[in-house]
Amino acid sequence: MEKHEQRSRKKKSFGVSGLALVGGGIMAAALIAAFAYIQVGRSYQKVFFPKTVINGMDVSKKSVMEVKKMIALTIDDYKLTLQERGGTTEEIKGMDIGLEAVFDGKLESLLGEQKPLSWAKHLRKPQSFEIGTMIQYDENKFDTVVSGLSCLKVEEEDKAQNASISDYVSGQGYQIKPARDGKELNPEKLKSEISNAVMDLKPELNLDEAGAYISPKVPTNDPGLVSKVQAMNKYVNTTITYNFGDEKKVLSGDTISKWVKTDDSGKVYLDSKSVSDYVKELASTYDTAYKAKNFTTSTGQNVKITGGSYGWRINQSAEADELAELIRSGNSQVREPVYKQRGASRGAKDYGNTYVEINLTAQHIYYYKDGKLVVESDFVSGNESKGWSTPAGAYSLTYKERNATLKGENYRTPVDYWMPFNGNIGLHDAKWRSTFGGSIYKTSGSHGCINLPPAVAKTIFENISAGIPVLCYHLPGTESLTTSNGTGKKDETKGAQQPTTQAGTQPTTPAATHSTTQAATQPATQPTTAAPTTAAPTTAPAATTPTTVSAHPSFDQEAGPGSSKSSGKNKSGPGM
Repeated sequence: MEKHEQRSRKKKSFGVSGLALVGGGIMAAALIAAFAYIQVGRSYQKVFFPKTVINGMDVSKKSVMEVKKMIALTIDDYKLTLQERGGTTEEIKGMDIGLEAVFDGKLESLLGEQKPLSWAKHLRKPQSFEIGTMIQYDENKFDTVVSGLSCLKVEEEDKAQNASISDYVSGQGYQIKPARDGKELNPEKLKSEISNAVMDLKPELNLDEAGAYISPKVPTNDPGLVSKVQAMNKYVNTTITYNFGDEKKVLSGDTISKWVKTDDSGKVYLDSKSVSDYVKELASTYDTAYKAKNFTTSTGQNVKITGGSYGWRINQSAEADELAELIRSGNSQVREPVYKQRGASRGAKDYGNTYVEINLTAQHIYYYKDGKLVVESDFVSGNESKGWSTPAGAYSLTYKERNATLKGENYRTPVDYWMPFNGNIGLHDAKWRSTFGGSIYKTSGSHGCINLPPAVAKTIFENISAGIPVLCYHLPGTESLTTSNGTGKKDETKGAQQPTTQAGTQPTTPAATHSTTQAATQPATQPTTAAPTTAAPTTAPAATTPTTVSAHPSFDQEAGPGSSKSSGKNKSGPGM
């Protein structure tokens, strides 16, 4: 058997030449790849990298010229649609405003700044550029087109309305009228927003979103406006109810609203003159002082008493101040006004049923207390022949004083009971007289005072107080020619016989409708001091020693028919 020699299975080595061949292939491939990469990169020297956006346009692998053509194409057919309030629209065409492309080298600059060999990374990473204006328009054409837009022509009622305060509504007060958006545009803002949209080649522009409309200057929730309405409503929601006896006068917002004003700075205030005028009107309506009074006399006859100051009188200045403060504070209330002086009661008979009634014609006096006759008597009033007649009118007793000295230019007369009611005219005892009434006053009357029998003066003094009405009047037809001496007896030598008029008795002819108790009815409650029963002496001693003139020498300087000396105050009285 032929033997075969066993062959070795050892690997063959390529050697140096083999390695060179393999390495050369790899390098060749790498060189080819590098060359290809570089070649591709070189192409980006003339075109923009992939995923490149310029001013919103995809310009990937586009040359500068191609980009310019893209821009030119968009401009040729460009139009801007304006979205306006109310759903209306308008268009602005590029050709109408002379729109055209402007190429100032910026595209070339962007391309030149590219690094071609970095093109591969831009396959994954996009880049975006915003460059300056690449288009332009004719400004004159642009202004003409914009100024001619219909949206700029707005009727007055379509303009923005500021929030404001409503008119006063009775029972509701004031409210804020909401602000209202209008259709009026701000021309400058409109022009600017349209220009920006055109330069960005935007297809539409919402004028509302662009803030081109004029907004109300005062919004509905304006703090100053809210505060102002609150202040005004505080004023008009105040109700002041005035009580005038059975009558009521209600001051409400219907009237107060006319007094509410605002100054130049918008601050709310209350017109003080209007408040004062209102109080003045109250006084004119409800004051009774200085006004004529219809009076039913003790004889049943009616008389109108004019003159004098008795009655209700509002302190207008003080009341206006208080009323204004109440309104400002919103403090509703029921109240009486501030008075300078008060009457006894409200209504036509403001003198009430406690008063002194003086019939100057009949020379007869009555004093009623709570509607009941306390005392009546003849008297002697001011000397008519010398011009010292006691004036008629409604007055109130100023004060009363015991043991006063009345003085004038040439006399000093002490009296036991002094009761002034009209300046230096008053009621007082006249111890020096033995007869009263009749026509004594015409030639032998006093300096203006009411001279009374001492006992009558005492009775009145002890039952009267300051503020009591004193009603003096003339009543033709009630004249008396007879006189009395304070005892109830008539002096027949003084004249023809007249109906007896006695001190301390009821009148012969009572008033049918007088006060609570008619004059003919004997008072249920007797006065503190009864009417006199004996004649008053010509010179009657005072109950206590009167103050002498020398005790108050300063009174000697006082002019006038009489003064009280005991109080140290200047209290004038007409004297005898």
